[in-house]
Amino acid sequence: MVVANGCKQTQKDNNAAVIDMNNREKPDFSKGVFDEKILWYLGRLSDVKLSPDGKTILYAVTYYDYRENRGNTELYTMPSNGGEPTRITVSEKSEMQPVWRPDGKKIAYLFPNEKGMQIWECDPDGKNTKAVTNVEGDINGFSYAPDQKHICYFKNVRIDPTIEDLYPDLPKTNAMIYDDLMYRHWNYWADGTYSHLFVADYPSFENAVDLQEGQKFHCPNPPFGGMEEVSWHPDGDKLVFCCKTLAGKAFAESTNTDVFLYDFQSKSVKNLTEFNRGYDLDPVISPDGTKMVWWNMKTDGFESEKHSLMIYDFKTQKAEDYSLEFDQDATNFSWSEDSKKIYFTSCKEATYQIYSLDLESRIFEQITDGNFDYNTVIANGDQLIVTRTTHSNPSEIFSINLKDKSVKQLSTINDDVLGKITMGKTVKRWVKTTDGKNMLVWVILPPNFDSTKKYPALLYCQGGPQSSVSQFFSYRWNFQMMAAHDYIIVAPNRRGVPGFGSEWNDQISGDYAGQNMLDYLSAIDDIAKEPYVDENRLGCVGASYGGFSVYWLAGHHQKRFKAFIAHCGMFNLESWYGTTEELFFANHDIEGPYWKRPLPKTYNFSPHKFVGNWDTPILVIHGGKDFRIPYTEGMQAFDAAQMQGVPSRFLYFPDECHFVSSPQNSMLWQREFFRWLDGWLKTNEKK
Repeated sequence: MVVANGCKQTQKDNNAAVIDMNNREKPDFSKGVFDEKILWYLGRLSDVKLSPDGKTILYAVTYYDYRENRGNTELYTMPSNGGEPTRITVSEKSEMQPVWRPDGKKIAYLFPNEKGMQIWECDPDGKNTKAVTNVEGDINGFSYAPDQKHICYFKNVRIDPTIEDLYPDLPKTNAMIYDDLMYRHWNYWADGTYSHLFVADYPSFENAVDLQEGQKFHCPNPPFGGMEEVSWHPDGDKLVFCCKTLAGKAFAESTNTDVFLYDFQSKSVKNLTEFNRGYDLDPVISPDGTKMVWWNMKTDGFESEKHSLMIYDFKTQKAEDYSLEFDQDATNFSWSEDSKKIYFTSCKEATYQIYSLDLESRIFEQITDGNFDYNTVIANGDQLIVTRTTHSNPSEIFSINLKDKSVKQLSTINDDVLGKITMGKTVKRWVKTTDGKNMLVWVILPPNFDSTKKYPALLYCQGGPQSSVSQFFSYRWNFQMMAAHDYIIVAPNRRGVPGFGSEWNDQISGDYAGQNMLDYLSAIDDIAKEPYVDENRLGCVGASYGGFSVYWLAGHHQKRFKAFIAHCGMFNLESWYGTTEELFFANHDIEGPYWKRPLPKTYNFSPHKFVGNWDTPILVIHGGKDFRIPYTEGMQAFDAAQMQGVPSRFLYFPDECHFVSSPQNSMLWQREFFRWLDGWLKTNEKK
């Protein structure tokens, strides 16, 4: 049983202030390179959806005003073959998660009223807006049945009692009582409510049924799950959804998440993936209703295993792994209209490309190439509607002609801003590792790079640990921002990242300070030999596992680096194990608790055991609401540096979690990041 305090905990309200997007402060472009104000001036694309007739693209763009410390999301449409966009909403608050109604006559989205976040509808031109729900509390996601007879939505329901329920005579108490694990997760404390999936009649919204009624299970799966975990059968009489039917300690220790089928006629729920003990997520039913694709991971507790492409046949009621010979991940599925092909994205050599699978021949084909990350994929006849990023370009919408594989840019949300600044060049480089393997390293050069000059260089340590250093565009760890400050960035795809086969990805588990640390040093040593790199002005930066890497390298770098920055890194593996929440991650990656005998070898790699070797300035950054890696890890690192007289600084954000997401906090992060590096790598004086 979990008993939560009576104070309702809510997510940060992005709609609390009126923001005039037309009156934002324009950045100073006179220097012609990135700075933090330009970064936060960019529009951020999301929620790309294609109309049922395939002719119109719906999407959202969020713009921020750093002075208000908030953003506003508005909706746009544009022809799917290209053309001028049309803004269809103009409001003081954000329209969220837009979708097309299946008949194409309405666009729906989430928007608040006095009862909370509700479902609204409008005409495709944005006119005739109307709230179509009026339920108590926030609706967090929704989807129409293809026949429009039903609708499903997510909503939190209270199951566990509050303290007021138990002690009504103590209405002013402020406390939490817990009897089980998962009492907090990522950035929120458990409050006794659970996200449940409801189905109701449409358009009346009557006869609502809670598919997890009375159960302490979440749908979608926290902390990042959404509508991608639900898919309707084309007849509208069934839907599939994902749920981890575990709670408390069992939830903390397992990744076992299944795909369930709900049948409207029998009112029954069936587990379709009971055979698999790891993750089963993101199902998509084929247009003809005969099959379902989803991805799974085979090992319970391993959150970064290969994403296998699975097919379920509704006629035979059997599931099969179609990717046994395809040693890459498969995600972001989209069916062809004839249900004969599946399009998806997969990481290959530090880029995310689009592939297809022909179900009859079982042949995989790579559709795209180049130094790009493709993300959203929507099949539209002989065309794919996709989104794409690079180190230099935030997400934009593109189309791909499947006949000749030509790519056409459709949206130009940020072209005007990006046209005013010069970007640094990204160079793809292969570096030989200590065990004779070839490792891909991105080297990002400063704008207006001059090969006759000597530049300071930064080794970038990736988090995850199993996440690719791909062609992502980050709004914090932005390589172009670093390059604009005249740093060369060295970003290796060291052991433990996807895109280079399962063996390369899985090697890091249980070997946190082994081969991957040697890979880091191989990368920086190789680039440091270049005549344009000043080997006496090297820095090392990273977050999460990258922060762990910084802490560990600080005790083992043999005078290579002159400055370190560690954001939300694991410092003391014993204290981290005792305070983190997703124990399945710790149990797999560091092979169990610190009281296990024999002691897992990873504990011998704990950075806190090597602080006696620290002699290099270090900036430690942490968020107060980071429950993956609690801020006490950063405090320990900072305190250890201070007590030994190592120049150090602690940047603490009480209201941020594992990430820094509010505009002014993020801008402060950028300014302190470069104040520290410039002080030690450019002037050799602390600033």
